Amino acid sequence: MRPQELLLLLLLMLRWPAAHMEDPAFPHLGDSSQPLPRPCPWRCSCPRDDTVDCAGLDLRVFPDNITRAARHLSLQNNRLQELPYNELSRLSGLHTLDLHSNLISSEGLPDEAFESLNQLENFYVAHNKLSVAPQFLPRSLRVADLAANEVLEIFPLTFGEKPALRSVYLHNNRLRNTGLPPNTFHGSEAITTLSLSSNQLSYLPPSLPASLERLHLQNNLISKVPRGALSLQTHLRELYLQHNQLTDSGLDATTFSSKLSSLEYLDLSHNQLATVPEGLPETLTILHLGRNCIRHVEAVRLHRARGLRYLLLQHNKLGASALPAGTLKPLQALHTLHLYGNRLERVPPALPRHLQALVMPHNRVATLGARDLASARALAELNLAYNRLASARVHPRAFRRLRALRTLDLAGNQLSRLPEDLPASLRSLRLQRNQLRTLEPEQLAGLNKLRELSLAHNRLRVGDIGPGTWHELQALQVLDLSHNELSFVPPDLPEALEELHLQANRISHVGPEAFLSTPHLRALFLRANRLHVTSIAAEAFQGLAHLRVVDTAENPEEVLVQLPRKGKEPEPRG
Repeated sequence: MRPQELLLLLLLMLRWPAAHMEDPAFPHLGDSSQPLPRPCPWRCSCPRDDTVDCAGLDLRVFPDNITRAARHLSLQNNRLQELPYNELSRLSGLHTLDLHSNLISSEGLPDEAFESLNQLENFYVAHNKLSVAPQFLPRSLRVADLAANEVLEIFPLTFGEKPALRSVYLHNNRLRNTGLPPNTFHGSEAITTLSLSSNQLSYLPPSLPASLERLHLQNNLISKVPRGALSLQTHLRELYLQHNQLTDSGLDATTFSSKLSSLEYLDLSHNQLATVPEGLPETLTILHLGRNCIRHVEAVRLHRARGLRYLLLQHNKLGASALPAGTLKPLQALHTLHLYGNRLERVPPALPRHLQALVMPHNRVATLGARDLASARALAELNLAYNRLASARVHPRAFRRLRALRTLDLAGNQLSRLPEDLPASLRSLRLQRNQLRTLEPEQLAGLNKLRELSLAHNRLRVGDIGPGTWHELQALQVLDLSHNELSFVPPDLPEALEELHLQANRISHVGPEAFLSTPHLRALFLRANRLHVTSIAAEAFQGLAHLRVVDTAENPEEVLVQLPRKGKEPEPRG
């Protein structure tokens, strides 16, 4: 019997009641038929015979007394600086070794120790202080995570000759192309995920595994994709190249068209491209080109990408003639077109008929014609916020054909009245920060599905809101009338209303009948008005059993409202 086992039994004898020691089930020293409990390192936990968990214990020294039967060893979130060869090498049955978030340097990780770990499948050593990768990792490896170190160099047998290797994570290191030998992944033909993002690579590495499905190269210094660098990646589905230094000259016509027959997601945002790349594959579903220097989109560049569903071109330099008629015609499957922050003066002509989201706030659109949106009858979301639209230049039939439209955002324009003939399908209408002065019932007629209406930051007065204006808004739950010129709560508000914003108006009085029409009100905002202690009638909140929030801050006098318990009416108090 080993000394540790003898000590454990002596401790049990001292603590166990004497009566139990006579029990035949009690393990006696000479009884070899009873299994002894496996030793577990001090302060660690061993939930199973093959699992040792020493995570988060602030350990500075590798724990001893780890059973040779261990298959999973967790040492993450400690302060280890080195791993002793003799302790690690004897754990030859390890399948998982987790060293995440320690202080381990390359000198503290002996290559020889891995020679005996011939069953290791999962190796996690991210967030340490490695300057070079281990020269040798076991052939059995399936997952290797060396992210967030200071790695400058990889060796041929670090990841080479690993037939079972599936995922390699090397992001957030200091790798240059010279630190990746051409045979880095030779003999590892099962790798599907490779992350090399946030390093110092200047061009796309050659000789990448043909089995790759996801390749992360964002946040590098890549200015060129060498010809043929992706010629073997027929299984690649996701390619991330954003936040690099790519220009048009760094790509050629074969970069994406040659063999990328499975590519679905391509992110080239935050580069220096002046045009849409050539040869986009027909399998492409999402193309992200935001924050480049693109001034013009040629139809020929998109003609093969017929399966494209999301085209993101926000924050480029697209001007008045950047998207001529026919440019988007090949993209009949397009779902979302994102054009935020360009210099467009009109909605792109001949929009694809299946388009469901057109997002183009912060442009220079000043006119909306009768047929500008006619081809996009499936539109569910239209965002033209912060453009230059004036009511006189919005055609009365501009929105007539959009019978599927659910969200319309026209905030931050120069509208002096609500657009005409709005679709009955609308659920959300945003018109804040315009120049609205009047509201009439016919402008909101038929919007019986509308749930949210924002009219904040306009010039509305109660007298300019026509009688019956709210009558047809039977589903309206949120109404924002803040930052207008209202002197009292507008009458006859919609019955379904749950949230009412009236802050920053000129309201000086809340009468007893103010909320008679809104019994479902839950939140009321009266901040920054002209209310005094006696301004709110005692009966104003009667019947509002659901009211839970009343904001009356920043008025001339502090106005406190006592909210009722559930089932009781609120009572105002000074």
